[in-house]
Amino acid sequence: MRTKRTMRGQVAVAGIGETTYYKHGQSPDAQFKLTLKAILAAAEDAGIDPCEIDGIASYADDKNPADRVAAALGMKSLRFANMVWGGGGGGGSGAIGNAAMAIHAGVADCVVVYRGLAQGQGGRFGSGAGYPGALAGSYAHTIPYGVMSPAQMFAMRTTRLMHDHGISRSTLRAISMASYHHAQNNPRAVMHGRPLDVDGYDNSRWITEPFRLFDCCLENDGAAALILVPADRAKDLKQKPAYLLGAAQGAEYRAGAGGHNNPDYATSSFKTVAPDLFAMAELGPEDVDVVQSYENFTGGVVMSLIEHGFCTYENANEVIAFDNLIAPKGKLPLNTSGGNLAECYMHGLELNIEAVRQIRGTSPNQVEGAEVAFVNSGPMVVPATNSLFGSEATL
Repeated sequence: MRTKRTMRGQVAVAGIGETTYYKHGQSPDAQFKLTLKAILAAAEDAGIDPCEIDGIASYADDKNPADRVAAALGMKSLRFANMVWGGGGGGGSGAIGNAAMAIHAGVADCVVVYRGLAQGQGGRFGSGAGYPGALAGSYAHTIPYGVMSPAQMFAMRTTRLMHDHGISRSTLRAISMASYHHAQNNPRAVMHGRPLDVDGYDNSRWITEPFRLFDCCLENDGAAALILVPADRAKDLKQKPAYLLGAAQGAEYRAGAGGHNNPDYATSSFKTVAPDLFAMAELGPEDVDVVQSYENFTGGVVMSLIEHGFCTYENANEVIAFDNLIAPKGKLPLNTSGGNLAECYMHGLELNIEAVRQIRGTSPNQVEGAEVAFVNSGPMVVPATNSLFGSEATL
């Protein structure tokens, strides 16, 4: 019987790259060009020739296929190509985990993880999509009743969370305000120069109760990429390595049941995934210095923080407070680049990049002495995934 699942410290992020982030539909570049720009930026950041990349990992039905990327980069050999199932941002940390597994297993030596989006070319992710013809399966239980958009679907779960556990609206507001606070120090953020205060949040329009406008993630065009290599090679490259301490993916029993029929409804799908992450990393939530929590909607952040042990249902309203969430002095610094709410929505991969910056010490909202950075990807979806990054001192 297997006694331990681990890649702890065997793989490191050597390079990170991003394009400019644009409001949805406003990128001057095609989606594929954006993707290549981010990958080339990551290679330059790492100080490697992009031809050396021999593995590719992505997620969320990315429309930039591995064979085309490999040809455009001039890769000498494509040894690994992989995509995490499911749409949305649940696969960001999972794609990083899959890339690390390929390296750890000796299948590939240098793997790029990327996400490219140009919603003007492929349709908006947050809108209620058209569903022509007869409805079947899960859609037959929701679309006829007007539940068509992600905001509506996840609003119901958040309403259950608030009802069952007394989570207050001010807790959702604190998450949004912390993200906007951090974005003001981040020139890359789409919402840089557009601060948010209590009145601005409280007076914003309803999207679908309990979500107001600022509870909902942005929609953007752009691309982001990370390059992973074996840990021993990372030490000889250009940047300070950020070591992968753990990565996990999955969900609890019947989390993906159709028709909103999963037995544990007010969950972010991390209840069984979180223990696997911390076991691999040989750490606990108390060891984490900075948190990057995917915000499709603020309610999922509350669920995720609870299910990873950063707070409990009983003290969530106290812990998830604005002063606790802001860097550099907050007890639980959260989404220090602005996150999906205020930096950009690159299906969450920008959160993993910000975790690497925190380990390098180069974040626009740096947490002093940050040695362990946590990321969760895609709460309330299946599979949900997470990752932990650490400095050399954590090995």
